[in-house]
Amino acid sequence: MNKARYYTIIFTAVLFLHGLTAHAQQYEVGLGLGAGSYTGDIIRTIDPTQLGIQGTLFGRRNFDNAWSLRAGLTVSRLNATDSIRPIDPVAMVRNAYFTGTMVELAATMEFHFLDYMNHRSSSRFSPFGFFGLGVGTFFGNGQSYSADPQPGSYRMTSAILPFGMGIKYKLKDRLLLSFEGGAKATFSDYLDKIATDPIALPRFRTDPGTGDPVLDPNAINFGNLSDRDWYYFLGFTISYSFHQIKCYPYNN
Repeated sequence: MNKARYYTIIFTAVLFLHGLTAHAQQYEVGLGLGAGSYTGDIIRTIDPTQLGIQGTLFGRRNFDNAWSLRAGLTVSRLNATDSIRPIDPVAMVRNAYFTGTMVELAATMEFHFLDYMNHRSSSRFSPFGFFGLGVGTFFGNGQSYSADPQPGSYRMTSAILPFGMGIKYKLKDRLLLSFEGGAKATFSDYLDKIATDPIALPRFRTDPGTGDPVLDPNAINFGNLSDRDWYYFLGFTISYSFHQIKCYPYNN
């Protein structure tokens, strides 16, 4: 992602949050806490034993009782290692690992399936779905294989596509609680420090004692070249609404 697009997203988010002071009756502010996980070349499916904490601060604009726009900053701790639950015997020899922090700016559109914001509604909750666009920078530390010549700190920046579902509950007229989960697709294969361009190394060497070919652990330096890294989240948010109990028209 070029710097111009990166700064454009940051500028848009700042303008959005700045508008809270000018149009408070249409907005919410909130925070959230939950857990995050990653899938890629080290973990193929979500592993509950390799989770990290995630926190978020956000602002939300309610266009009507169905559609909202949310923008905010999210910080996630992500980690994975071959040694805990290797995906195959080769991964055990590879011994890759990483840990680090993802700092993300994103904006998402939310659609609510029930008219829970209307003070005359009999429902105080609503399922909702969301999708959006963001940009994140991962500040990591790790190694891509056991003989990685440059282990240690690294950085990756990528566009992000967040999407998911959740449920919101109106605790009071102005206080809202939600439980949500989703996925964030990146456009990079370097979140786990295992790049798409493997170094060409011989996979086998000759054992000096027996003369037999044996697998060289220094050559296990590759991952899946046909996919990109993802990360996921699950958690709660709480927000305060500034709207003045306005009854929006609701279209089915």
